[in-house]
Amino acid sequence: MNPPHSTFSKKIKPNLSMLQIINMSMGFLGIQMAFGLQNGNASRILANFGADVHELSWFWLVAPITGLIVQPIIGHMGDNTWSPFGRRKPYFLIGAVLCAIGLVMLPNAASVTQMMAASVLLMAVIFLAMMDASINVAMEPFRALVGDMLPKHQATIGFSVQTILIGIGAVIGSDLPGWLTKMGVSNEAPKGFVADNVIYAFYIGAAVLIVSIVYTIITTKEYSPEEFAAFENGKPVVKNESKFSDIFKDFRNAPSQMKKLGIVQFFSWFALFTMWVFTTSALATHHFGLSPDDTHSTEFNKAGDLTGSLFGSYNFYAIFFAFALTPIAKFIGKKQTHALALVCGGLGLISMYFIKDISHLWISMVGLGFAWASILAMPYAMLIDSIPQKKMGVYMGIFNFFIVIPQIINGIFGGPIVSSVFGKQAIDYIVVGGVCMLIGAVVTMIFVKSEDETPKEIEEEIRQVHF
Repeated sequence: MNPPHSTFSKKIKPNLSMLQIINMSMGFLGIQMAFGLQNGNASRILANFGADVHELSWFWLVAPITGLIVQPIIGHMGDNTWSPFGRRKPYFLIGAVLCAIGLVMLPNAASVTQMMAASVLLMAVIFLAMMDASINVAMEPFRALVGDMLPKHQATIGFSVQTILIGIGAVIGSDLPGWLTKMGVSNEAPKGFVADNVIYAFYIGAAVLIVSIVYTIITTKEYSPEEFAAFENGKPVVKNESKFSDIFKDFRNAPSQMKKLGIVQFFSWFALFTMWVFTTSALATHHFGLSPDDTHSTEFNKAGDLTGSLFGSYNFYAIFFAFALTPIAKFIGKKQTHALALVCGGLGLISMYFIKDISHLWISMVGLGFAWASILAMPYAMLIDSIPQKKMGVYMGIFNFFIVIPQIINGIFGGPIVSSVFGKQAIDYIVVGGVCMLIGAVVTMIFVKSEDETPKEIEEEIRQVHF
C-alpha cells in the first residue's frame, strides 16, 4: 500500500480503500487464530496436565498480567519509533515469531518436562506466558495502526474490518481441533498429555500467524513522522526525548471519555474472561452431567471440543454483525449500538444455564456474537476521537488497562468463588458473567457520551494532552 504523500499544509488524511484497510489488518487474522486456539483449549490443556477447576482462573492470570505490562510499553515505543522497516511493523514481526514458538511448545509441555525434569504445569504456564506476552506485542500495534493510517470518519469501518478478520481467525482457531478430529486425528491422550488434534491445531495456528503478519508487513506502507505532523497540525515534526515514565503522566491525563468507556470495558471483559475460563467446566458438569473432578475422560474432552465449537460459533456470528455495525451506528448512534450488543451478549450467557440441549446452545452464541463484534470495534471507534495522533499507541495501550484489570480480579477470585460459593458448578458463574455484561450496557447508556455530545470537550482535551 502506498499512501499519498502530504505536505505540511495538509491536515486531513486521505481515505483508504477497502483493500488497503484489509491489507493493514490481515495480521489480526493470524493473531486471533492463535488467541482462539488459546481461549478454546488453554483450560483443557491445563486440566490435562492436572490443574483443578478452582486453579484454572489463576493460571489464566498470565494473559491479563502480561497485557497490563506489555501493551502500554509497546504503544509508547511505537509512538516514538521510526525505522526503515516502519513504525508499528517491527513489533508485529517480533510478536508473531515469539507467539509461534509458544504455540508449538504449549501443548508439548509434557514432553519438554520429561527432558528437563521440571513440573509440567510450571512449563505450561511459562509457555502460556510466552504466548500471551508475544500476542500483546503483536496485537497492540494493530489497534494503533488504525488510528495512524485512517481518517477519523473511517475509524468505525477500520475497526469493523479488524473485527471481521478477528472473527474469521477465531472461528478457524476455535473449531480446528474438532475439524481435525472429524478428519481422523485422535482427540484422546494418555493422562498428563494433550491429544494430537490439539497439538496439530496449534502447529497450524503458528504457521498461519507468521504468514498473515508477513502479508501485512509486505502490503502496508506506514506514514512518515513528517506526514503525521502534517496530518495533525501542519507543522514540521519536532522530536522530543521520550521516557517510559511518560506512560504514567499520560495515564493521569487520560481523556474523560476514555475513563467512562473504561468502566464499560471493565464489566464487558470480566464477563468474557468468565466465559473463556469456565465454559468447558460448565458444559462438562451442567450439560454432560460429569463430576467437577473429571478432567480426563472422553466425555470431558467432548465438552472441550464443544467449547471450541461454540467459541467458533460466536466468532462466526460476529463476522456478520461486524458488517452491520457501521449502518446500525449511523442509524441509532455508536453508544446505543454498543449498549444493545452488550444486552444481547449478557442474555446469551445467562441463557446457557436454561438451554440444556447442547444442540440449541448456538442460540446463546448469537447474542455473544453481537456483543463480541461490538466490543472489538465500538469502544475504539468512540475512543479514537479523544486521542491525539502523536499518542495513539500509548493511549491504546493504556486503554488496555480496563481490559486486563477485570481479568486479573476475576482470575484471583473467580476460581475460589466457583469452588466455594457455587460448589464447583461453573455454570452459575457463567450467569454472573452475563449479569456483568448487562451492567456494562447500563453504564454505556448513562455515562458514555455520544459522538454528537462531546466535540468541544474532546477538542479541548486533545489540546491539553498534546501540548
